[in-house]
Amino acid sequence: DPFFTTKESGRGTGMGLAMVYGIVKSYAGAITVASDVGRGSSFVVYLPRIQGADALESLPEPEAPTGTERILFVDDEELIVEAGRAMLQTLGYDVVTANEPHSALEIFRERPGNFDLVITDYTMPGMNGFDLAREIMRMRPGIPVMLCTGFSENMSPEKAQAAGIRAFVMKPLSRLEFAQAIRKALEAGSA
Repeated sequence: DPFFTTKESGRGTGMGLAMVYGIVKSYAGAITVASDVGRGSSFVVYLPRIQGADALESLPEPEAPTGTERILFVDDEELIVEAGRAMLQTLGYDVVTANEPHSALEIFRERPGNFDLVITDYTMPGMNGFDLAREIMRMRPGIPVMLCTGFSENMSPEKAQAAGIRAFVMKPLSRLEFAQAIRKALEAGSA
């Protein structure tokens, strides 16, 4: 079961296989596993062969929408924080990051008017992204919040929307999808 974790609370999400599964499925691939007690596990990833790669290279890639707004980006995994910061900066955004929900609350509490959007992971130790979003929206009603998750049985787009969260996205996202979701979240309140 790729959506099961044995990690202790506070030790990360243990959802790496779920992320890989999502990426492979998005490319119409498959994963097999063979496991021997005491010897380990072997994973094989199958991806479809691309034919006509030259033709694909000639297709114009849509341009990702950009902006200049200030974003608070929250994720408990340092690599994701750094990748998120870099991607957002290349899209033109001013970025402040936090790798722990309580730190994000303190940053936001100090200057709630300084942010145009909050992007948060859902699964984090100590406080999930949904609860973080509700706390932030209590401090500043109407602030756009974008909730990201790889998998959750407890969260749905409908539940997020009912709570006032502007965007609910499933990981993994391409740069273009991420940029489009950001613009949609920012522009939903001004429409």
